[in-house]
Amino acid sequence: MSDAKQRFSDRVENYFKYRPGYPEQLIPLLQREAGLQPEQVVADIGSGTGFSAKLFLDNGNVVYGVEPNEPMRKAAEGFLREYPAFRSLHGSSEATGLPDKSVDVIVCAQAFHWFDKEATKREFSRIAKPEAQLILIWNDRKPDDPFQEGYSQIIDQFSIDYQQVTHRNITDEQIATFYAPGKFRKFVLHYEQQFDLQGLIGRVVSSSYMPNEQHPNYPQLLDALADIYHAFNKNGLITFAYETRVYLGPVASVQ
Repeated sequence: MSDAKQRFSDRVENYFKYRPGYPEQLIPLLQREAGLQPEQVVADIGSGTGFSAKLFLDNGNVVYGVEPNEPMRKAAEGFLREYPAFRSLHGSSEATGLPDKSVDVIVCAQAFHWFDKEATKREFSRIAKPEAQLILIWNDRKPDDPFQEGYSQIIDQFSIDYQQVTHRNITDEQIATFYAPGKFRKFVLHYEQQFDLQGLIGRVVSSSYMPNEQHPNYPQLLDALADIYHAFNKNGLITFAYETRVYLGPVASVQ
């Protein structure tokens, strides 16, 4: 999709304020299952506003945040300015700008579904040290949560191109092809956010497939969000429940 690298340029403020982070169990999981160590060099590809990079910086890693979208990259640079181990790069998954055989861990959080898979697989093979690990992460809205069922109906009604761009289009079979000839393991963690009505609106507008303030359907979207908020809030807050999918495996070697 030709505009993928620029989709979030007009949504950075809401993205930074309202998009989910990651479960506190994530780094212990990676330490246990992927052998994550503080001395390893991490490439965070599609690093966005820096949420995922911060996890690895707090673990003691040097992190290269590779991000093609300038407003997102600048937001991360501000957010992580107190971390000298953060290195911000203007690059993409297909052309990271990193040297050959330079990283121990490649992480893609909420980003892999935007990538050109064939070109990205070649680039990851180029920058990965021997035995480097690839970590793919997505926060999925919990499907059996009653609020999320109603929220999904709002997406169906108002989204601009959700069915074309959702990460749910990525199947485990496609992921297996990307790891091949190696294998991956899959883990599921749990995560929650809580929002008042303004936060719920901000969370929705942070998604590139939903109308923003300039869209003609925005007033109707606000009405629908107010209705679902009043139906499901408890003590003024609604809970956004997620299942965090984590895929681990060796970076595929491409000749």
